Amino acid sequence: MSDPISFGFLAPPTVLILVSALAAWLALWQARLGIAAAIAATSLLYLAALPVVAARLLQEVEVTVPPNPDFSAAQAIVVLGGGVRRGDGDRIADTLGPWSLERTIFAARAYRRLHLKVAVSGGRTGGARMAEATLMKSLLEGELGVPVGWVEDQSRSTWENAALTARLLRPEGVTTVVLVTHAWHMKRALWSFARAGLHPLPWPAPKTYDEAGRLDDYLPSTTALQDSFHALHEAIGMIYYRFRYGGS
Repeated sequence: MSDPISFGFLAPPTVLILVSALAAWLALWQARLGIAAAIAATSLLYLAALPVVAARLLQEVEVTVPPNPDFSAAQAIVVLGGGVRRGDGDRIADTLGPWSLERTIFAARAYRRLHLKVAVSGGRTGGARMAEATLMKSLLEGELGVPVGWVEDQSRSTWENAALTARLLRPEGVTTVVLVTHAWHMKRALWSFARAGLHPLPWPAPKTYDEAGRLDDYLPSTTALQDSFHALHEAIGMIYYRFRYGGS
């Protein structure tokens, strides 16, 4: 059963769209307060949509991996799901979303370099009928020629990715893993896996941000707005995880 409502709209900067609309309606009754709130919300939304701002936010959350990382102690590769594109349940099946697809390709590259057993992690999210892990396993084994050793298909968050995957790997003596995800998601993933009792090594994922310097960097774009969303979501998520699950 899928959740009746998704609360993704409450994450900044998308919540500013809701605030702007509510502030405009408020202005009909409380002109000064409504106008002030609308100006503040739309100004922040404009800033979040600037590539130069998004790049700075991403720079704060993305993990930098050394040019020649040492994976000699690694015992397994773990790839985290990043969403499913839902089908119609009849003619069109669920497929991996773009983030999951990219991570799966990263995992295949890691396997070809390291030749370690692969674990896929990700449950059913967003009303999907199939788990992220199931779809990643199918792609890895069916089209990329990569065998999958473990399937964790119940998690619905990064913390659950870590806790449930650790539950599979630790009984088999696996404690050091190569973690595959996006650079903007890596910091929270590394923290979660470390708290779950594993030693995670970040697989080098491409950085999302570009160095500012073009005129376009100071003009709003939907891509920059999405990048700002990722950065702010991860920053807030990291604060929440530290508070919720402990540690420093």
